[in-house]
Amino acid sequence: MKRVLGLILIFLFVVLAAKSCLKADIPEKCSCIYLQDNNESVEYPAPSKNVTINGIDYIQTQAPIGNFGGELIISTIGEGPKTFNPCNTKDATSSSMAGLMYDGLLSTEPRTGDVIPQLAKSFEINGNEYTIHLRKGIKWSDGKPITADDVMYTYNDIVFKGLGNPSTMDAMMIDGKLPELEKIDDFTVKFIVTKPFAPFLRQLSYPIVPKHYFKPYSDKGTSAFNTFLNPNTKPETIVTNGAFRLKEYVAAQRVVFVKNPNYYKINLQNQKLPYLDKLVYLIVGDTNNEILKFEAKETDILSLKGDNVARYKQKEKFSDYSVYNLGADTGTLFIVINLNNRKDKDGKYYVNPIKQTWFSNRSFRSALDWAIDRKGIVQNIAFGVAEPLFTAESLNSIYLNKSIKGHKMDKQMALMRLKEGGFKLNNGNLYDNKGNRVEFDIYTNAGNLEREAIGVMVKQDLEDLGMKVNFKPVEFNSLVNKLTNTHDWDMAIMGLTGSPLEPHDGKNVWTSSGSLHMFNMRPAGYKIDDRLSWEKELDDIFNEASLKLNYSERKPLYDRYQEIVYNEKPLIYLYSPIRITAIRKKFKNIFPTPLSGLLYNLEEIYIGK
Repeated sequence: MKRVLGLILIFLFVVLAAKSCLKADIPEKCSCIYLQDNNESVEYPAPSKNVTINGIDYIQTQAPIGNFGGELIISTIGEGPKTFNPCNTKDATSSSMAGLMYDGLLSTEPRTGDVIPQLAKSFEINGNEYTIHLRKGIKWSDGKPITADDVMYTYNDIVFKGLGNPSTMDAMMIDGKLPELEKIDDFTVKFIVTKPFAPFLRQLSYPIVPKHYFKPYSDKGTSAFNTFLNPNTKPETIVTNGAFRLKEYVAAQRVVFVKNPNYYKINLQNQKLPYLDKLVYLIVGDTNNEILKFEAKETDILSLKGDNVARYKQKEKFSDYSVYNLGADTGTLFIVINLNNRKDKDGKYYVNPIKQTWFSNRSFRSALDWAIDRKGIVQNIAFGVAEPLFTAESLNSIYLNKSIKGHKMDKQMALMRLKEGGFKLNNGNLYDNKGNRVEFDIYTNAGNLEREAIGVMVKQDLEDLGMKVNFKPVEFNSLVNKLTNTHDWDMAIMGLTGSPLEPHDGKNVWTSSGSLHMFNMRPAGYKIDDRLSWEKELDDIFNEASLKLNYSERKPLYDRYQEIVYNEKPLIYLYSPIRITAIRKKFKNIFPTPLSGLLYNLEEIYIGK
């Protein structure tokens, strides 16, 4: 046990040191020293450069020169991607795979958090106008040029019409209005916003798609567009602009990507990247299978959790892998409670009205919060390689409200909250004030053993209060359908990815009209006139904070939003894992950052000789 605690202390020290790089709206720059094959130290990253060769505007990376060839094999749990359409992803697997194939105008510097050009060669800001200069001469994977027409189409015909996943449209809305977009010439576009808008530049990381390939489907409407680039699409027909393109998809087995020969990044010798020929995702059933595949050397990278951290770290010196600490997870893990009290078109309530009276009772939600043993979850599931979480912002967010300290589990406090809410115990069972036994379902996605284990512990904690809890792991797609479409669920253990630099990215979760406002999502046809008072305040906060340009002005507003969520508890946060990852030592140009993780620079990674 002392050995495990010692390792944890080392990891936490690294997390705190890394976090010091993210201090303000544009964090201070920080650099790290990495040891290379020849045992010489290299400071990286140096800023990439724009290099024009034969009329083509490339990005020249400054990473050490590597070897071409080989493959990197990664595992992914669940049933694989749901779509390859980058504009319609609603789950992490689909989003990450589409991200390999499609780049945006701008991106985030992986260490500093600065906004940097990607498909854009440069950009200028003049008041409310954002002028984007595209790279000239770069091409889609089918050889056609990437031009301003593709940018105009992507935003006007997809983003601004809310096709696919409407999150970016939600995030770009200012006082109910979307930006205007003007084509200056074939390689220049101008976005015009109604007011100064702090998050706007980061929204321009949205993937740009080829007009000539996507338009026939977007013209047919929402249904056709949502099925476009489904997993049955022939890989060779997909047109991309990213570092990789799809080669093969075998359902429930693997997804294979190969390098895009038309990619616009080059190395210091002006050779086209990426170095790797192939990137393979093995689809495994659960996290146990991930471990087995890695130990059998069938995969090259493994996210370490719980007791595996100490074991792998102990063996690292004598192994073929290196272990990296990536800091606190940038996402959040929580229990979400269904507060939807509406009826469907047939007059049937989405949530049982009896249950809805419980869920809408703040004292009831508070009792759940006090009853959960976060410390026990951290110790027994994460084996200490985590921290309890009580806030809507992740622990490494520069907007984290540090005044929210949370609390220990307290069963007596939980029972007191239930008594305040009109509930009572009778022979060890909990009843409401009308004599109804308190019983409800908690869902999570099957195959995620971490969440399944959390569900078992939470079920026990709540049953200690006399509740009857039915814990139901279900296939991920089914769970997402319940949360966002059918609305027929009680509670769920879920996670969301997030940005430690920009809370506005969560606008679609926290504003009442947001497409991921899952705890009180309004079905089509419902207006937001029935907002709860604190929902309205969240709406106002996110609208106001987006119009403040300085960190010092935005921080109090985002502090307040976290206070509201903590007090009202539509989501009850659980814990934040420390991200520990093992990768084979043969892979070089590995430059981990707490902001971007381990594989953000896939085009630069190579296999050493």
